[in-house]
Amino acid sequence: MTNALIVVDVQNDFCEGGSLGINGGADTAAKITEYLAAGGYDHVAATRDYHIDPGAHFSDNPDFVRSWPRHCEAGTAGASFHPALDVGPIAAVFSKGQYSDGYSGFEGHTDAGDGLAEWLRARDVTTVDVVGIAMDFCVRATALDAARAGFATRVLLDFTAGATQATVDKAIADLREAGVELTGSPRVGG
Repeated sequence: MTNALIVVDVQNDFCEGGSLGINGGADTAAKITEYLAAGGYDHVAATRDYHIDPGAHFSDNPDFVRSWPRHCEAGTAGASFHPALDVGPIAAVFSKGQYSDGYSGFEGHTDAGDGLAEWLRARDVTTVDVVGIAMDFCVRATALDAARAGFATRVLLDFTAGATQATVDKAIADLREAGVELTGSPRVGG
């Protein structure tokens, strides 16, 4: 039985100055780097939005629920991990949303085609901690899917950034209802 940290979407487009920048995103990247330096995880994985043609997920008139302005397009600087995130400890990257919305890291795959659940199980992971951006969207979806897949799941709120208080509050309620453990307090502000 081993544990893993899942770092969700700490990408340039989700930090200040990005197309969907969240206040505190860059600081969250730096805090995750500092946290990773302390060790304590058998495995570290990361997810990233990596859109090629996500259909209605991109919109010129987004509703900011299911449709959004263009972001994290494959091969662009916006899709790159934020420079404050040390990617050295990350053993595998799961790209998601190439041809869909891609909220959950469990929808993603490595370049070799491995899915996140299979990758974790192949390493005997039973417990996962989830951190990253945005707490109220992709962190929420990834943590919910981790719990559904049978992993003991915890979201470390001090290492997340969220878009709005209302959506963060809803995400917290959803996570609690699903039995996900929550520690700390989220940063909010879009």
